[in-house]
Order: sequence, then structure tokens, then C-alpha cells
Amino acid sequence: MEAGSGSSACSARTLAACVIGGIVLGASVLALHHAGSSAIPSLPPLDAVRRRLRRRRHRPVRVYMDGCFDMMHYGHCQMIMVRAVKWVDDIIPDAPYAITEEFMNKLFTEYNIDYIIHGDDPCLLPDGTDAYALAKKAGRYKQIKRTEGVSTTDIVGRMLLCVRERSSDAHNHSSLQRQFSSGHGQKVDDGGSGSGTRVSHFLPTSRRIVQFSNSRGPGPDSRIVYIDGAFDLFHAGHVEILRLARELGDFLLVGIHTDQTISSTRGRHRPIMNLHERSLSVLACRYVDEVIIGAPWDVSKDMITTFNISLVVHGTIAENMDYAKDDSNPYAIPMAMGIYHRLESPLDITTSTIIRRIVANHEAYQKRNEKKEASEKKYYEGKSFVNGE
Repeated sequence: MEAGSGSSACSARTLAACVIGGIVLGASVLALHHAGSSAIPSLPPLDAVRRRLRRRRHRPVRVYMDGCFDMMHYGHCQMIMVRAVKWVDDIIPDAPYAITEEFMNKLFTEYNIDYIIHGDDPCLLPDGTDAYALAKKAGRYKQIKRTEGVSTTDIVGRMLLCVRERSSDAHNHSSLQRQFSSGHGQKVDDGGSGSGTRVSHFLPTSRRIVQFSNSRGPGPDSRIVYIDGAFDLFHAGHVEILRLARELGDFLLVGIHTDQTISSTRGRHRPIMNLHERSLSVLACRYVDEVIIGAPWDVSKDMITTFNISLVVHGTIAENMDYAKDDSNPYAIPMAMGIYHRLESPLDITTSTIIRRIVANHEAYQKRNEKKEASEKKYYEGKSFVNGE
């Protein structure tokens, strides 16, 4: 990193650490040390020396972010889920929805929080007041750029739309999944309900993927473990099987199947989240070292050689457990090579489990979404640029 020119130079040291609100999330502090440019250096004032020593001893900045995190996705990026996010250092369970002066002081004194942060979308309390007014008044509030194109409201809306399409004879057999995956269309016809649930606004960029990447590869003698799947609606079951898989080696490589592959094996209404959305969700997990975006269904000998895979694993709880009975078993080659291992899944949770929960509470979620969609629409209509640096 360069700063300054000529004989003047500066070095930057980035310190990271954080708490989200339930969580402590990462922020960076930039400390610059400027070298003198005079030919004959003079002794700096005593106060300047003291300030410099204090900067060198300065601890990382700790920031607090709160939220309900009711259904984790890459935009949030539940306790198992929150703990698994690689930018989270600590969590505060049972954090209050409204930040009172008492709780705010507790954050500053007990948890050593420097700033309370939130995205650039508005957050209001039931009485219509700003949820972060106290933090702003105290000069301890920082706003960050919201992850565009995804929200719990969007994802729940997609599931509800799939339920309506599946139960209606009026719809033809063109899959909503195709629209979700491509991101085409701002709205989908909702039969006059007026909810107007939006299709994904997510626009993947190479920079976004780099932000989520670990930016490091395996060592020459690393034991590389491979696991693949859809990882749709990334949930606690995914997190726990990835944790166990990572414990079996030095480097965890995760294959993420294409939208077309998932549709052909699990039905035309799946996946709920498109390939790039699912990839970022997996990359946000601290147990994952690398992903293959659009991994093949079959684990071939060439693929095993290319990535130097030592072990291929699969959980006991998954959407499709009939693969071993098929003539086209995707794990036939690693099984024949003796490098296949079946992991006992710690949690009995699948993507279908989550969808069933949403469907079972259809009316409640529909009302929730109608209210939330109004605020989402207002945000998108009035939003302005926020620097994401």
C-alpha cells in the first residue's frame, strides 16, 4: 500500500476485530506513520512521542451490530449461523431490539465497543423513532453500505411465490427458479395481492467474490477435503457438516452445483437462491477455504487430480440420498479409489425443512412481507450512493 510521494512515505497497518449484536463483526483501523522529510532530522516534541507510543499500543477497534438474523443469508453474513460467519469474533445473545441508554453504556464499558454500526437502510422502532438515535447523539454510530440485492424479505417472498405457483393451475410450467437465478424482472405477478415480491436484485461482481474469498490456497502437503451440494438457503445443518468436514483435513474445498443441476434433481422450483448467492453464503462460513462455483454433479478422476483431493465426504442428511442406488452414482469414482467418507450429520435440517416452516406459517409470513416490502420499496426508491470501502 502506498501513500504520499517523493521523500515522504507512510506505512499502514490494518487492525481488524469486531462484535455483532448479537455479534462482533470486523472493522479496520488505519494508522499512518509519516517519516520526516528534512535533511537533518529534529527531535519530535514530547507530546508527539507520547501520541505515537499510544498509537502503537492501540487495540483493534471493536464494533457492535445488532439484528434478528432470523434467516441467515450472505447479506447478514441464530447462534450457530452467526458464530460461523468468518468476520464475527464474538456474539451477545438476547440483545434487546431497542438500544437503551443502559444497554449502550454496557456495550461501551463491559464489551469495550467503540462504535455501533448499521447498514444504510433505515431502522425504525415501533413508535417510528430512529433505533440508533442514542448512539448517534453519543457520536458512537457508524453507517456501512448495505449488501445490495438480498434480504430476508426477498428470500421469504421467493418461497411464497413458489408455493403459490405450485398450487395454482393458472400458471404454466415456466420455472420461477429461472427468473430467480437470472435476476430478470423487478416483480412477479402476484395474482392481484399487491405484495409485489421482488425477484433477486443481486448483481455479482468479481470484487464481491474477492471480498468473501480467503485469498489463499492449500499448502503443498495439505490434506484437501471435498464436499459438494446445493447449499440452498444456507442453514445451520450446512454449517455443522462443513465444520466436521474441515476437521478431517487442512483445507476444505466446497463444490456448489449449478441452478440447472439442482432443478433437474430437486424440481423446477429449486433452488430458491441462485448460484452466485449460494456461493457467497458458503464463502462467508469460517470453515470453508475455497469453493468451486458451478461444480459438476459427478466427482471425476480428473477433478480429483486437478484439485489434489485427498478425501470426498457427504453427510447422512441431505435432500437426495438415493444417489448410491442410481446407476449414475456421482461418487462412484472416489468410492472405487477408497477416498470416500460418509459423515454423520449433526443436525436434522434441510432446505426443505425451512421451506416447510415458511409454508406452515404462510399467512403470518405473508403479512410480515407485505409490511417489510413497503419499507424495502421505499429504501430502493430513495437510496443514494454509500461508499463501501
